[in-house]
Amino acid sequence: MRMDVSDEDLALAAAGGDRAAYRLLLSRVYDRLFGLCFRLTGSHAEAEDLTQDICLALPGKLSGYRAQAKVTTWLYRVAVNAATDRRRRQASYARATDGWADWEVDRVQTAQEAEEATAWLYRAMAALSPALRETLALVLDDVTHAEAAEILGVSEGTISWRVAEAKKKLRALKAEEEEDA
Repeated sequence: MRMDVSDEDLALAAAGGDRAAYRLLLSRVYDRLFGLCFRLTGSHAEAEDLTQDICLALPGKLSGYRAQAKVTTWLYRVAVNAATDRRRRQASYARATDGWADWEVDRVQTAQEAEEATAWLYRAMAALSPALRETLALVLDDVTHAEAAEILGVSEGTISWRVAEAKKKLRALKAEEEEDA
């Protein structure tokens, strides 16, 4: 491809599928396109991303080029539109994620509190008698009182009493710890 071919002719050839014309056109306009993208975004990294996005979309967009304006004018319009679309997407993303940090902090705090409560319960259960600890362990594992009674070989009423007794002792342990704190 000769260097004296106009940008407009290259754009029309590229729109028709001429890859050599596309490469030459891109080599001619890339630096100016990047410069505009940098001025639009104010960030080198954002400008690189935006320029690359435009270059990837350019073969499809060239089919809409009608040579009614200079290629650079048309390409600048493409860049401005792409930058505007990018800002809108980022603003939408920011709105969509607004509050996410608060939610995540709350989620982590709730998980930590649950973990601490579970750790306390396991430590406190060690202070219970083996019979109360076994009963409570089964009930906490979603075993029904009837099933626990069958597993431990006692009556269902005994299981209910043991659960109530274990709760009473755990509450007393908690109250004692809070007094000491």
